[in-house]
Order: sequence, then structure tokens, then C-alpha cells
Amino acid sequence: MSESQEPIAIEALLKEKRVFHPPKELVEQSNIKQWMDAHGIKDYEELREKAKNIEWFWSEVAKEVVEWYEPYQKVLEWNEPFSKWFVGAKYNIVHDSLDKHVKTYRKNKVAYIFEGEPGDVRKLTYYDLYVEVNKLANALKQIGVKKGDRVGIYLPMIPELPIAALACAKIGAVHSVVFSGFSAGGLAQRLEDSEAKVLITCDGFFRRGEVVPLKEQADEAISKCPNVKTVIVYKRVGREVPWNTERDRWWHELTAGQPAVCETEKLDSEDLLYILYTSGTTGKPKGVMTAHGGYAVGTAITLKWVFDIKDTDIYWCTADIGWVTGHSYIVYAPLILGATSIMYEGAPDWPEPDRWWQIVEKYGVTILYTAPTAIRMHMRFGEKWANKHDLSTLRLLGSVGETINPEAWMWYYIHIGKQKCPIMDTWWQTETGSFVISPVPLTPLKPGTPTKPLPGFSAGVFDDSGKLLQGVGGDLYLLSPWPSMLRGLYKDLDRYKRTYWSKIPHQYLTGDKARVDEDGYIWVQGRADDILKVAGHRIGNYEIESALVSHPKVSEAVVIGKPHQIKGESIVAFVVLREGVTPSEELRAELREHVANQMGKIARPDELWFVKDVPKTRSGKIMRRVVRAKVLGEPLGDLSTLRNPEAVDEIAYAV
Repeated sequence: MSESQEPIAIEALLKEKRVFHPPKELVEQSNIKQWMDAHGIKDYEELREKAKNIEWFWSEVAKEVVEWYEPYQKVLEWNEPFSKWFVGAKYNIVHDSLDKHVKTYRKNKVAYIFEGEPGDVRKLTYYDLYVEVNKLANALKQIGVKKGDRVGIYLPMIPELPIAALACAKIGAVHSVVFSGFSAGGLAQRLEDSEAKVLITCDGFFRRGEVVPLKEQADEAISKCPNVKTVIVYKRVGREVPWNTERDRWWHELTAGQPAVCETEKLDSEDLLYILYTSGTTGKPKGVMTAHGGYAVGTAITLKWVFDIKDTDIYWCTADIGWVTGHSYIVYAPLILGATSIMYEGAPDWPEPDRWWQIVEKYGVTILYTAPTAIRMHMRFGEKWANKHDLSTLRLLGSVGETINPEAWMWYYIHIGKQKCPIMDTWWQTETGSFVISPVPLTPLKPGTPTKPLPGFSAGVFDDSGKLLQGVGGDLYLLSPWPSMLRGLYKDLDRYKRTYWSKIPHQYLTGDKARVDEDGYIWVQGRADDILKVAGHRIGNYEIESALVSHPKVSEAVVIGKPHQIKGESIVAFVVLREGVTPSEELRAELREHVANQMGKIARPDELWFVKDVPKTRSGKIMRRVVRAKVLGEPLGDLSTLRNPEAVDEIAYAV
């Protein structure tokens, strides 16, 4: 299919409103189908119905993925809004992630294939990982780290990041990973709040052909954090860095001579595994607390079923471990399942836009899990880059992050999956720990919706009075506890209750808007604070953005509201065009009318500006808050998560 034909094909398929069914062979051989057969469950809807007995369900699936040191006495202890799962069990997630594998054939199986941005490659087997984790765990104990201590981790996408997290967990310390793209201020805020006594970082890393001076950023942060007594520095790039002889220790020197064996601490199932701070794009970051046992069960079974992980798969989640996607689906769940994962250090389009597709072909990737923002970026480059490579090994695709618009879904399906790979569009949050709403390889798919809640989860859409809604938009709630859920917010349990549990009694407020269609599929419309109020109508920013992106000449869009004396808010759109498309007044008018035709005249943008890029976090989410502040001349707030500050300046120039 040529580049000029591609948008027409996608538009035609979307107009058909087709439902996409997974290949029969994939369905029959899927992990979830085999589990259902073994339990005498005839179809997926019967499983979802039976799983409403959450204690039976989670107890049953836990047998599939974890080994307890000592069994639990109670599946769930629910003192709303606080949950305890697998109460009384003795457990450590590192036992399932590493220890059990080195006693089996997986000892010599590759756990991670790492490719650095310059092209260097390392392959670590489960035994390699086991030894490195043990050595660092022994080193941490030697410098005084004990059970319950917090350890900050400020590392890029290199194998030492999962090694550091696992080493902390092994001895019962609580890790707090901070995304390496955060500024010194963002790091300091998280280190101070978590009261970390140790920070693990590196001398620098590679990004777009340059070296990012991570050690210097860490030093700046630590100058504000007297609680950090020791800094462990991994030598990634081999550059000279500032050194504090009383505080700084080289990783390789600290671990040299350490024993290759370290006893794994037998913890309580409810002991804390990590604190992960939300991105801070809407105020003070929240320290989400996650516990060992329930998190292990929830993440492992959802990965096993949603992405159908087999022993022969080469699985690649392109996220950064600094975010929850990387915690759950690069570190813990894949290791529990004994999977082989790809880790890539650099930018997806460096040095050319086909870097990802080179990696897929080179290693025979079978499962690719990425973000809609990345998909839309590759749409802008055009499918010619993907067509240079053999992507035939792929059998499943996935989407994570903000809602994937139907046009990006179709492009991904046609040009990357070659119309044979179902797309597992996953909805979940830092707070949920694991997938909540997602298809499995049995599910008929509709572009743009994560379909229905997984077995063991329940969700609904309600209005402000608590009335259950269908067909119209409202607030998305989760209706029962689940094992991987947050155990509260660190040092702020009142905020936890107020943020998530105070609006409708007994229900968890996700903060997202959604609607449920006639088939029970949930269409997530975006964050609740991303709703425009135009002449008495409530319109989701995302809906207008999706309408714009449905035009064959548009790659990305961000929409905000601007105060208007008569209408309440006027609609302002910023549009990124596909490669080779020239901005013009005619195109501006065409796009405004395109939205009116798609959504009605009420949604037609009052202003539409062409820009080269829109501000995004380093995890790929569009920062509407920053765009709105720039347009309105308000303070921009915390920009520590911003990936492309030049895009903010372009917003100012455009308006």
C-alpha cells in the first residue's frame, strides 16, 4: 500500500465500523483459553461472570504465577478503602522473579537483551541477573541498608535499573525509581518525600547521540536532600564526573568481591515493594505505595493472559522503567513468567526513524507494547520506514498510556501488524499496578476502546449523583478491590481517601471520563479535567483531537479551551501535520470543517494553529496543562517531566 493510499484505506475501514476478530489459531492456543478449558469454563463471558467472586478468582489464579514461602490464611481483608491481600503469607517477589528460575532450565535462558543507543549489545541470562542482583544486595547490606529503608534509583534504560530494583526488594528495602528524564528538582522532591538514605545513579547515558550528564543532575538534587547518605554510581559511559569521596561509591568497586549468593528476605505479603511518584503534571507528586504479594499476582496473571506470554516469545515493552508500565511489565511480571525481554536505551527515531523496526527484525520480536504517542510519531514519518524491515515475527501488539485514537489504532494494525496481529489496548494507572480494562486474545476488537474489564476487575460509568450510565459520558469508577492496587499514598493517607474514595461511597474514582457502548465496551474519553464547556455543551478535548487526527494530513493534535464571554470557552487547536504536508489557510479551513462534519458545528475549533510538535511528557503524554497555561499567559508550573521544551516556545509563537 503506498503512502498516498494509506490514509484513504484507514478512513474507509473506520467508516465500516468493523469489529476485528483475533485469528482462530491464536485463540485456541492462548494461555487464557487453556486455563479456561482446564477449569471447565466454556467461554470468556462465563469466566468474567465467575470472576465476580473475587476471592475465589484471585486465589485460583495465584496458583498459576507465584510460590509462597508460607501460605496465606485469608485471600482479602477489606477495610475500605484499605486492602490486604493474601493475608499471612510469607513472600518476596524476587523469589518468583529470579530464585525459582535458577533451579530450572531457565537458569541459562536470556532474561534481557539490551541494546544501547550506540549499538552495544548485552544479553543477561536469568543466572547472570541472579548473580548481579545478589552482589548488589550484599553491597547494600554492607553499607547499612535494612528492611523497610527507602532507596532512590535514578538510572536510564540499562540492565542495572532492574538489577537495582530487584536487589532492594531482595533484602526488603523499598525502592523509589525516579525517571532519568526528570530534572534535579523533580528528583530532589521525590528523594526528600520518600526519605531515601541511598541513591543509585550512573555517570551518564546516551540520548540522540549525546551524553546526558546524569551524575551532575543527581548531585544538584542531593544538595537539597541531607537524608541521602550514600550515592552508588554505575559507570555507563566512562566519563569523568564530580566526586564526593565521603558519599559517592562506584558500583563496580562496591560489588567487587561480594558473594554471588544472597538470601532472599522472607517478607509478609503486604510488606512494601516500592513507592512510585506520579508525574507531577497536576501538582505535588503522589507517592503510590505497592506491596509484594498482591502486586506479583496481579501483574503476572494479566501479562500472561493479555499478551499471552509463551516461553518462546521475544517480548518488548518500549516504556521506561521510571514509569509504572516499566515496573510492572518490564521488570516484575516478565521475570515472574520467565520471559525474554528487550531493553533499549535510546530514542525511537535515532539515528533514523526505523530504529525500532530494526530492533524488531534483528531480535525477532514477537510482542510489541508501546504508546499511542509513539505510534502517531511513526505515522508522521510514514510507513515506508517500517516497510524496510521484516516484521513478520510479530504476533501481538499492545498500546499503553493515553487513549489510542482509532486512526492510530488502524495504522498500527495495518502497517506494523500487517492485519494479522490483534492490538491489546490496555487501560490502567500507576495506582492500579496492573492492567484493569483490556482485551485478551479471545476478544473481538473495536479500534479506540480497551474493551471490557478483565476477569477479577469491575468498572462502571456514573454521573455525579451516583447513577450508572450507558451510552453517555460520565466518571469511570472501579467497583471492587484488586490485588495490585495501591496501598495508599506515602505519608498522606488522608489524600488517598480524599482523591480516590470520597465522591461516590464504596467506589474508586479513576479521574477519567468514559462511556459504555451497547456491547459493554468502555470508551475512555480522557482525564476528567480535560473537558471543554462550550455553549452549555461538555466536549472532551480528546474527542476533538481524535477528529483532527482522523484527517489524512494530520499526525497529532492538542486541543484546549480559552475563556469566552458568550460561549464559556472557545476551542483552540494546535495541529502537527504529516511529513511532506504544507500548512496553508485552505488546509486550516478544511480541518475546521472536518471537525464540524465529524462532531457537529459546536466542536469546530475557533482557532487552529500549525506547529511542528506539541509539548509532551517524557512518557509521551501530551501536556495540555502547559499548552493552556502558555496560551492564557499563566505560570507554566512544574516542567520537570517535559520532553521537548522547544514545543512550548512554538505554542507562544503560533498564538
